[in-house]
Amino acid sequence: MDSYSQILTGLGEDITREGIVKTPERAAKAMRYLTQGYHQDAAQILKGAMFKETYENMVIVKDIELYSLCEHHLLPFFGKAHIAYIPNGHIVGLSKLPRVVDVFARRLQVQERMTKEILDCINNTLQPKGVAVVIEAAHMCMMMRGVQKQNSVTTTSGFRGAFEKIETRNEFLKLIEK
Repeated sequence: MDSYSQILTGLGEDITREGIVKTPERAAKAMRYLTQGYHQDAAQILKGAMFKETYENMVIVKDIELYSLCEHHLLPFFGKAHIAYIPNGHIVGLSKLPRVVDVFARRLQVQERMTKEILDCINNTLQPKGVAVVIEAAHMCMMMRGVQKQNSVTTTSGFRGAFEKIETRNEFLKLIEK
């Protein structure tokens, strides 16, 4: 909380002003919430909802909203994640995939690393026949400052196992098209 008071004072703000007096406390609370993923275990979330099942076709959860903070500027980036896996004896509760996204999004991040972390967590925990992750996000660090490009979207992807085959990958990409 003292750190936020120092930042506001350094910006030239009067931290005794009515509208600002509680800002350091609110900002510290918000930052703890926005970075709560450091204290969560995504693999444990998946393990808590794994079920034996013989289903062997693609499972997709798409348009998973995500909000994260760029580790370079502490500015938000936000977008959607699309996840698919092909079970190998186990399925997972569908709500757990968005929870995994949240665990990694609620850390200071770069989109490239977050994509890989989500992919690796699902792959290592479920040990499916294949897993795919695509993230599309807009970055406020590019929109508000720097190059100030308002309509740019960054897309990252990762594929393991069966999704390394072009046919399976293309099926997934076609199914997540808008």
